[in-house]
Amino acid sequence: MRRHLRHEDTEMAFPKAPHMTALKQFPATEISVFRAREWARSLLSPGAPCPVLDDVLLLLSEVVTNAITHSDSGRAPAGVVTVRIARIGTAVQVEVTDAGSSTSAPAVQAPTLDDDTGRGLWMVVMLADSWGSEHDENHGKVWFLLTGRRLRGDGKM
Repeated sequence: MRRHLRHEDTEMAFPKAPHMTALKQFPATEISVFRAREWARSLLSPGAPCPVLDDVLLLLSEVVTNAITHSDSGRAPAGVVTVRIARIGTAVQVEVTDAGSSTSAPAVQAPTLDDDTGRGLWMVVMLADSWGSEHDENHGKVWFLLTGRRLRGDGKM
């Protein structure tokens, strides 16, 4: 008999989760930020501890928004953004690939309280266990990794 997980059970269920990798393309439009979040939520919700899931969804939103706003994907009529999510045990890695940009590359900015924008990669730096970017004339990619280490102060799940 299959039992439903209660919120208290999720921390125990996630480490036993099978390995999973999924890839999906989204049109480089604003609605795709929401759609990418919902897709990621559907993949990771079963058994994901709330802090990990919340951080993944927040950072995914920021990175997809940046790809649409700052890359050639968002400037092309048929531009796309590709999201890859991999889960291995308690770790979740997200990669967002776009058409790159001939005018800019991902850069972390230290926002001030008055700034309306510029917090996306700063939040990635603050919340992710590791992150990086790749950039060439045809593609850009930003990835981040959340390991779940921060769920308890002693470093254990």
